[in-house]
Amino acid sequence: MRDRAAARWSSQPIAAAAIGEVTDVDQWTVQSGLRNLRPLWKYSWPDGQQVYVAGTTGEVVQYTTTASRWGAYVGAIPHWLYFTPLRRHQAQWSAFVIWTSAVGTIAAILGIVVGVWMYSPAKRYRHRGAATAIPYRGQKRLHMIFGLIFGVGAATWAFSGMLSMDPFPARSPRPAPGGARRGGGLAQALRTRPRLDAFAGKHPREALTELAGLDVRELELTSFAGAPVYVATLSGGEIRVVPVSGPLQLGFDTHQVMQAVRQAAASAGGADVELIDRYDAYYLDRHFRKPLPVVLARLHDEDRTRYYVDPRTARVVGSYSARGWMSRWLYHGLHSLDFPWLYAYRPLWDIVVITFMVGGTVLAFTSLVLAWRVLGRTLARGFTPAPDADDLQFVVE
Repeated sequence: MRDRAAARWSSQPIAAAAIGEVTDVDQWTVQSGLRNLRPLWKYSWPDGQQVYVAGTTGEVVQYTTTASRWGAYVGAIPHWLYFTPLRRHQAQWSAFVIWTSAVGTIAAILGIVVGVWMYSPAKRYRHRGAATAIPYRGQKRLHMIFGLIFGVGAATWAFSGMLSMDPFPARSPRPAPGGARRGGGLAQALRTRPRLDAFAGKHPREALTELAGLDVRELELTSFAGAPVYVATLSGGEIRVVPVSGPLQLGFDTHQVMQAVRQAAASAGGADVELIDRYDAYYLDRHFRKPLPVVLARLHDEDRTRYYVDPRTARVVGSYSARGWMSRWLYHGLHSLDFPWLYAYRPLWDIVVITFMVGGTVLAFTSLVLAWRVLGRTLARGFTPAPDADDLQFVVE
């Protein structure tokens, strides 16, 4: 079963795969959600595809390619400090990220304060015979210029990154009625796993026969509105629904999904339910991969809970509670600049983000250069640092 699942997922022959048992964390299975699924079986193909299959269920739980791994090495791994020797120790990794983010935030704020303090709108300094507002030259001058322009962005980026680690547990949003934080209550009302005998009317082989000619990657046994169905996931993410009693469907009926949502929300005081065909401030995706249209349910509760349900799959694909405003606006807003007035407009968002990235990179690079100079001089002079004449500007007029 494991071999068949891996081969179908990768569309490669199992004979060409190198197969190994994974009993400890590696770079691609270090997430806490995968730690309870071991042992895992890793299938590696010559074209770079790697598939991890859970030994107990035969389910594909991780998939990587050469391109995705290199992208992670230069992106997500250094960004999140996701280095395996550190990340495998969850508590220590979390504390390390929180404290480094806090130090970065404080350092950026101090830099802004010093920069504003030293800046002279009246141009009291002189540089190369001309009046100037900045009392430095060389790397220090460049660092101050970029700090005044991008310093606030650096401080908010470091602070919002710290918020992603939930450093203030006492202020964490509590779960909203019906499991709004993850859509648990509504999800259970829409889709449940029935008893296996409910599928006696149509064996999985018969369901696969109806799906003949389609590249089926996964066949899920579930139910919708109390009726047992098979949900097939195809390559590319498309789905097909095979009811135990009924013909093949492209998806669930939208009106039935909306009715099921209304019934599930009744216990929480009811909800306004509508079908939306565009992203909003609490359900958005710059890659446009999240499904549209979706059923939006706004519950009549104190937390103004919102559910987003994909009518094709009857799955909750997004949720929001007013108690999660810190995560939405202080983390996602400041860290990813996904403010509605900017995020929805491409390539304006890209230009702004890339500009901040370049400015932040120069700011960080000049910081390292200046720190290295100070450290080098301190070590060379026996821990008796002296002023750097090359970086000092001319005297104040």
